Amino acid sequence: MAEHTSSSITIEAAPADVMAVIADFARYPDWTGEVKEAEVLATDGQGRAEQVRLVMDAGAIKDDQTLGYTWTGDHEVSWTLVKSQMLRSLDGSYILKPAGAGATEVTYRLTVDVKIPMLGMIKRKAEKVRTTPHGRPRAGLVDVVDVSG
Repeated sequence: MAEHTSSSITIEAAPADVMAVIADFARYPDWTGEVKEAEVLATDGQGRAEQVRLVMDAGAIKDDQTLGYTWTGDHEVSWTLVKSQMLRSLDGSYILKPAGAGATEVTYRLTVDVKIPMLGMIKRKAEKVRTTPHGRPRAGLVDVVDVSG
């Protein structure tokens, strides 16, 4: 059964700076604990990732997945599962909105469905991993944007 989650956070950085960090897949292994490898497989005409391979390791949850990305302007990106060993489906998005002088509200939405039945504790860990964008981005995204911005 698919699990749904949504959360928002305000980051003290401009939307363009936040989106630059979200779009920088090569740096995901540096700031997320669970993404061990990230490889952009295809890009669009603007050089933004259209398909990305992620190797995940979150302890009991290990996966090699490919996600397809759709960019809507400069303030929204969504993704959907192309292939995975562990997941049946995965759909998510980041929506960025200006939140005052130099701040951005980031809303994260995710729906995930695993292929194999999981014990409650392991499933909650999988949900926790996926409910923070690509690992620990709510905290990690803040840290990287503050450093990069």
